[in-house]
This record gives sequence, structure tokens and C-alpha cells, in this order.
Amino acid sequence: MSSSALPPDTADAADVAKPSERLAELGLLLPAVPSPAGAYVPAVRDGDLVWTAGQLPLVGGKLAATGLVGDEISTERAAELARVCALNALAAAAAAAGGLDSLVRIVKVVGFVASAPGFADQPTVVNGASELLGAVFGDAGRHARSAVGVAALPLWAPVEIELVARVRG
Repeated sequence: MSSSALPPDTADAADVAKPSERLAELGLLLPAVPSPAGAYVPAVRDGDLVWTAGQLPLVGGKLAATGLVGDEISTERAAELARVCALNALAAAAAAAGGLDSLVRIVKVVGFVASAPGFADQPTVVNGASELLGAVFGDAGRHARSAVGVAALPLWAPVEIELVARVRG
């Protein structure tokens, strides 16, 4: 059996690019872990899982955009913002796990989309996060997911992403 037939988290490291290498190939860097906006921590490791708090589209400590998707924010822009949220979530998860390459699978993503009345394309918005995770982790980035429309998010953010990742044993 070739190593490519093994589950993604057990494949021979020589045959599979590391998440940090894939991130670099995309021209991306993990940002600094955003400071919590309340009485919580950005991520918690419990056994072989890391659970992140919801991450907003913060760039340099400031929201990249505010408003409702389907009104002030287009679906396409919201998908870009979901990608920013996913990068922030990866930074938080990596800090809790001991580094990005310690994460071996993205298990679950929950995306919240601040939606204007009548907006129902939340899955397309959250695809921005899912596609980034797939690009960084390959098959190990395929995950279960929820894409939920909400009336408002903290600080009037248009998107919030949280994830669960498995850590190398």
C-alpha cells in the first residue's frame, strides 16, 4: 500500500507537504493570534483536539469590514473575509497545538454570517474558509461544517469562523 492511500494524518511526511509549506506556497503567513474581545481564550486544547473561539476578520487588530452580507457586504467580499477568519482561527489553533504542522486534520468548521433579511447564501460565504483549509491541509482539510445566518455578530463583523482540529499524537 502506498503512503498516499493512508489517511492524511498518517501519510509518510516525505510524501506530503506540511501545512506550513502549503501556506507559504499560497503566499500567506499566519497572523499574530488576535486578542480576545471578552472573558475567553482564543483556543483550548483538550487531548488530541483543539477548539477555537469564533474568529473575526481582524487584520492588524482591526476589523477588515463591518456590515451585513447581502446589504453592505457582497457575497464575494464576505467569502474573502471568511478566509481571513480562517487564517486567524489557524493561528489560534496552531498556538494551542505547538505549531501549524502539529495540526493533522480539520475536523469541523462553523461559520456565522451576519445576514441581511432575505440573504440565504451563507454556504458560499463560508466556502472562503473551507477552500483555504483545503488548500493548506489537502484532504486533511476536508471537514464537517455548518454555515449559519445570524442577525448580527460582535463588533458588527460580517463573518465569524470557529474550528476544531486534531493534533498530531
